[in-house]
Amino acid sequence: MTPTDNFISHLIELRDRLLRIVIGFVVVFVAFFPFANKIYELLAAPLLNKLLPIGGQMIATGVTTPFFVPMKVAMMAAFIVSLPHTMYQVWAFVAPGLYAHEKKFMIPMIVASSLLFLAGMSFAYFLVFPVIFGYIVNTAPHGVAVMTDIGSYLDFVLTLFFAFGLAFQVPIAVVMAVRFGWVSTQTLQQARGYVIVGAFVIGAIFTPPDIISQFMLAVPMWLLYEIGILVAKFTKQTPAPKILPPSL
Repeated sequence: MTPTDNFISHLIELRDRLLRIVIGFVVVFVAFFPFANKIYELLAAPLLNKLLPIGGQMIATGVTTPFFVPMKVAMMAAFIVSLPHTMYQVWAFVAPGLYAHEKKFMIPMIVASSLLFLAGMSFAYFLVFPVIFGYIVNTAPHGVAVMTDIGSYLDFVLTLFFAFGLAFQVPIAVVMAVRFGWVSTQTLQQARGYVIVGAFVIGAIFTPPDIISQFMLAVPMWLLYEIGILVAKFTKQTPAPKILPPSL
């Protein structure tokens, strides 16, 4: 097989994998779409159930907002549910080009990455949202009715979901950096102070301006960084390939 044929076969394989990812997402989205409003009610529960005053409610300021916002929620749910299928398709595409020891390492990393992303979203939903929304509602000026637009609420919670999902990827990034020889655990330990400062900067950017919610993002990032260093100590660095001198 010529290099051109090999390149074309890889493009065809990539097309097929992407098509399967899209089909898997669309199938789950179609199944979830009839329940889009129920899913949004579940997403809005941290604000609606306990924090809004009696008679308080959410509003829709746009003409098409009541339709498109639940549809976006259904798309988000479909993305999460179809994520294992998506990750499998990505793995099936790259696996043939990996060595056996790389496959043994990457499989648990992919599984752990997916679970940690979901753990970050769950942490935000069950622990962070009640604190943030309680702070927002309780600090509203006297006489101001808190009636959040459903579109603005969705954008806000999606930002926090993404931020906490990525924050929980810190151990994966640390382990992979050590595994592939990009950095040593000693260097990571020496950089601990910079990491802590950076975690609080990120917390200040992605959370409301109250110290509690900033701590709730920064402290888990720092702890996950320490866990990543601890796990990395038990992994072996991938040896660099030996370059043999050309034969005479």
